[in-house]
Amino acid sequence: MICGKEPVAEGGPGIRERYSRFVGRKMAFLFLLSICIVLLAGFSATLGSANLSVSEVYFAILARFFPGHFQTTWFAETVVWGLRLHRIMMAMVAGAGLAVAGAAMQGILRNPLASPFTLGISSAASFGAALAIVMGAGFAGGEYLIIGNAFLCTLLASLAVYGLARYKGITPETMILAGIAIMYLFSALTSFLQYVGQAEQVAEVVFWMMGSLGRSSWEKVWMVLAVLALCLPYLLLKSWDINALGAGDETAKSLGVNVERTRVVSMMLASLITASVICFTGTIGFVGLVSPHIARMAIGADNRFLLPASALCGSLLLLAADAAARTILAPVILPVGIMTSFLGVPFFIYLFLKRRKEFW
Repeated sequence: MICGKEPVAEGGPGIRERYSRFVGRKMAFLFLLSICIVLLAGFSATLGSANLSVSEVYFAILARFFPGHFQTTWFAETVVWGLRLHRIMMAMVAGAGLAVAGAAMQGILRNPLASPFTLGISSAASFGAALAIVMGAGFAGGEYLIIGNAFLCTLLASLAVYGLARYKGITPETMILAGIAIMYLFSALTSFLQYVGQAEQVAEVVFWMMGSLGRSSWEKVWMVLAVLALCLPYLLLKSWDINALGAGDETAKSLGVNVERTRVVSMMLASLITASVICFTGTIGFVGLVSPHIARMAIGADNRFLLPASALCGSLLLLAADAAARTILAPVILPVGIMTSFLGVPFFIYLFLKRRKEFW
């Protein structure tokens, strides 16, 4: 077998060395993204009316875990841990969750436009929130009325997509068409609620649909992180099966993949991750669509590396969007969903104009 210019036996040192470099480049990209996230998180924690330096932020964080080695002030600890860090962590886990969900959907549906936003899942969450705000009706009570509605409506939309697709045969095309139909249905229902609602209620619905990290708390961060920690290992375990789906259903079946089960379970887990995020943050578009493309352009379409790389890209993108939202019109904080669209649309147009076939 010929590897480059050096003839070697199959499975010999040449192939192992090339594979090691292949994996090493991808791991280096993941490490670089992690470093960028840590640096951006430290910078983001300095933004606000209380002035802190980046070093003070890092010392306040490290002092919580290593109190004997790092010293901080009561003021810095209160500002970082009590006011800012939970918002930053929510941006990180929410961005990672939306990006992983988008990457999984694009892989199992073999469609570069698939994402939680374009398949109707976000529209269902918006309807659930609007139902709670305008009608006061929902599946929970108190402060969890809007959250519970958004979460359960998202899951109901996923089940509706699955039911419609199963009726016609579960293929990428039927799932995408079912998702589009569900998206328009819930968008129409949300518009109807806005039409009959009072001005204050409509304003609250619109603000929720713009997406915001201002409602974050440590309890919500841990809830989203728990769902992501439960769902991501399965998607990583099935990354070879998702890779096989990219070659077509018949090819995947010939390789021993249970195509229907892999597609349905992965879609449901991606929907669960999305539901756990947007019920707390509102609708945040483009993160689940753009982040997987950025990762795919950098390291290729192997889902063993694409899923974690997409998660890191999503965290970095949402962190950057939130930092921009808190800076541009300071002290006014813009909804982060607006900033992700501003950042995502130019890149999406760039992909449309410049994307080579091998990107997908």
